[in-house]
Amino acid sequence: MAHQTDLAVETGEVRTEAFEMESPHAMGNINEPSTDNMANIATVEPIPPNGGYGWSWAVMMAYYATHPKEMPASFFEYSLVGGLSISAAMIISPLVTIVRRRIGLRLTLILGSVLLFISLLTSSFATEIWQLFLSQGVCFGVGMGLSYISGAAVLPPWFTSRRSLAVGCATAGVGIGGLVYSIASNVLVEEVGIRWTYRILAFCGLGANLLAAFLLKEWGGRAQPDMRLDEERFDPRDFGRIEILLLIAWGFATDLGYVILLYSLPTYASSIGLTPAQGAMSSALLNLGMALSRPLIGYISDSFGRINIAGILTFLCTISCFGLWLPATTYAPLLVFSLIGGALCGVFWCTITPVMAEVVGIQKLASTFGSLCIAMALPTTFGGPLAMQIAGSGESLKFTEAQLFVGFMFLTGTLSVWFLRCWQIFKVEMEQGDNSTTTFSASLSLVT
Repeated sequence: MAHQTDLAVETGEVRTEAFEMESPHAMGNINEPSTDNMANIATVEPIPPNGGYGWSWAVMMAYYATHPKEMPASFFEYSLVGGLSISAAMIISPLVTIVRRRIGLRLTLILGSVLLFISLLTSSFATEIWQLFLSQGVCFGVGMGLSYISGAAVLPPWFTSRRSLAVGCATAGVGIGGLVYSIASNVLVEEVGIRWTYRILAFCGLGANLLAAFLLKEWGGRAQPDMRLDEERFDPRDFGRIEILLLIAWGFATDLGYVILLYSLPTYASSIGLTPAQGAMSSALLNLGMALSRPLIGYISDSFGRINIAGILTFLCTISCFGLWLPATTYAPLLVFSLIGGALCGVFWCTITPVMAEVVGIQKLASTFGSLCIAMALPTTFGGPLAMQIAGSGESLKFTEAQLFVGFMFLTGTLSVWFLRCWQIFKVEMEQGDNSTTTFSASLSLVT
């Protein structure tokens, strides 16, 4: 499934680099959950992995940019198509669990697979940008939401400990898969053209997704029928809770910085005099860092505290932007930043599910996650176009602005996690104080 790729367009030259929005959901060990909790975990909605054949969109976007007669549109409109495919999956996330309960996991996955197939197949016949908005944007996003959000929830219930590590290992292929698909798509476009590339990807995706739909198996069968639907529904009141607002602030800031980094890095490589091949290598190392870091992040989150690790990694990403990216004016330092930055910049999607489980509890995780996804629709939709506006000119001043903006976005995310940790400690202390008062009152009543 899928997140998009980045396009670097400069005078007389177009390059494509694969990137991902990160697949998150390391559910973490929720302190050895009981059998009842395991049934509840089965309905938790993970997040699009931003890998797989959705990565091919950057290749398509680059082709359209250099062949305007095929699809007359601006770069801004092309980047909106990519953002819309992710935001559509985000927006429907509160509905996915309900659909899964109504028709079952297998039928939900099959429905998503068919929609993804229709999306890519109809995109091969598109001749105007509004058609791509409907096919590659809306239809693809809905199919991705049904397929990935349903399928990725299958793994966590099979584990009672080291769940973050297990999910991290399973999602480590996102970066590698993105690289493979973008390279394959690029070769196909050169060999058979844009339209047959879409069709080949459509049939390959349909085969792989249907195979997964028939092989995936839920722990203990279907979700328990006594699970309350009110715990699964989107609740607008979530936006009035301080802890949820802090999570949204963390996600909004880091997601915006993350997308701008991914969009602007290839063009930045060209602006400092590097060749397209060297720019591609920096993007490849970024994806490699994403792939290698995921199991490690899951392991240390299980071992040292999920909120603590989330805050530390977000802060380290801030340091890498200011300390490594800003002074990187030659090839070697840029490669170092690409590898380290890739390992850190997607920390939000790597850790949000286990962090949220600690903040709201496992039974409210599904509905609260739906609220968060709706809030994340804005940065996922407009992050790419904003990056185009900030770094599109290729001027060094513009890239300095982009670098500073990305760094301060991750700094904002760091502060949000720090305030969240303080708020959680405050709530625990308040609960302990209330319990002490209740115990004292009960003892006093017994004495009197």
